[in-house]
Amino acid sequence: MNYFSHGYQYLDRPHFLIGTAMPDLLSVADRKVRLRSRRVEPFADGSQTPEAEFAAGVLQHLYDDQWFHRSDAFTNVTAQLGAWFRDSLPPDEGFRPGFLGHLVMELLLDSELIRRHPEKLDEYYRVMDSHDPLWVQTRINAMTRDSTDRVAPLLPLFLRERFLWDYLDPAKLLTRLNQVMRRIKLNALPDSFVEVLERGRLLVATHADELLTENPQPAT
Repeated sequence: MNYFSHGYQYLDRPHFLIGTAMPDLLSVADRKVRLRSRRVEPFADGSQTPEAEFAAGVLQHLYDDQWFHRSDAFTNVTAQLGAWFRDSLPPDEGFRPGFLGHLVMELLLDSELIRRHPEKLDEYYRVMDSHDPLWVQTRINAMTRDSTDRVAPLLPLFLRERFLWDYLDPAKLLTRLNQVMRRIKLNALPDSFVEVLERGRLLVATHADELLTENPQPAT
């Protein structure tokens, strides 16, 4: 799951919603800092305060990742994508088709949900933009072993870029993928990869309901 898949059901719970985005945003902002369930759980006390809701949203993300990544649908779809990517790319470890299968599947699942619910993505960004970035960073630092000062500057950029809309366009999605590839020091994907992304989009759209079959309750 990616940002929208994690959060689109919680647009009426602003602090919970932004909590669902934080494990992924933190992995971009500061990879040495991690949100772990055992450190977050004491803050999700069910009180419905902003702090408790934020923590509950983080736990929801971690819970979703746990069941999602263990599902048969996830395994089957990512394996098929990985095989297509392996066939379409040079035999070079700098591409890592297995990793790409995992990453692209999650982005294409977001794309399919955005295609189904475009009005919810507008609302997603509106609700996310209602938070003070420094408050968000402070809440993260209260729940992690190491502290970070990189979330507050990144969150406004995330909101301004609105890159989730780019997932609907294969060429723009490729551009976003190559940004990730550069960040993690892997080879850039060629322009011809757009054709494989189109095949992948159809595959993920076909299996989207299966991928989202489990509908876990909020963590608190």
